Amino acid sequence: MNICKFLILLILSSLSLSPGYSQSTSLENQITSFIQDKKAFVAVAIQEGHHGDIVQIHAEEKLPMQSVFKFHIAVAMLTEIDKGTFQLDQPITVSKEDLTPNIWSPLRDDYPQGATIPLSTLLTYMVAQSDNVACDVILKLLGGPEQVDLFFKEKGVKNLAIKINEKTMQSNWEAQFQNWTTAEECNNLLKTYFYNDKKELSPESHSFLWTVMKGTKTGLKRLKGDLPANTVVAHKTGYSGIKEGITEAAHDVGIIFLPDNKPLFISVFVSRSKEELAVNEEIIARIARMTYDFYVQPTNQRK
Repeated sequence: MNICKFLILLILSSLSLSPGYSQSTSLENQITSFIQDKKAFVAVAIQEGHHGDIVQIHAEEKLPMQSVFKFHIAVAMLTEIDKGTFQLDQPITVSKEDLTPNIWSPLRDDYPQGATIPLSTLLTYMVAQSDNVACDVILKLLGGPEQVDLFFKEKGVKNLAIKINEKTMQSNWEAQFQNWTTAEECNNLLKTYFYNDKKELSPESHSFLWTVMKGTKTGLKRLKGDLPANTVVAHKTGYSGIKEGITEAAHDVGIIFLPDNKPLFISVFVSRSKEELAVNEEIIARIARMTYDFYVQPTNQRK
């Protein structure tokens, strides 16, 4: 055997024995086996901590986001707050004309005549309760969806498009495909804005964002659905509803905090699904639990 072949075999052998390589492959195989008989397209991106294992399944597929984009909108608004364009405690008037009917809006239910409320409250409605009216009011303040799209494009984010607001998206089934991302890109942005290495957000805005994300009240049967009680999860959901037996989006993306407080970044997109909502949510919950169980084990016991 010549020296070149020997070196190649040595490198391949070291890769196959490396803890990071075997761990990520093992978890990927578990998830792949679980989803193979589901009547749905499931995209998954997982990363352990800052530089840990990466698991990806269909993670580069462009899929409609639905309300997942409210995380991105919150980031854009908090950036403007840090610039001084707005303030968290700034009063924002939500007029009766803003209260679009027939879309999900606890804000509209709470204030059927409109109201003037702090921007922080508006952001909390948008993220924690996935409020569509609050979302469109914030988009209007920012100059429209195209400005949020431009914000991320200028940061070099490629696998993301934000073109329409909730009113437009909820009025036309086909419109949802204009707002899309990939599970990989979503996970990368979660990690970017959680670790905040480049100080993208001020300490105040960073704390506000992740406190609100931990308080998300939607999709409690998804990432949180099968985790041990009191597990902290900071997350954002998205849901398309069902048309002609197809669900285009039943998503949950966020951070699962392990008992030692180490973060697991996880984005699960269930799309093109012929399953019932309960099954779609169970898919997400089971993947989250597999991931949690895998990483609470000592490294030498992960198989």
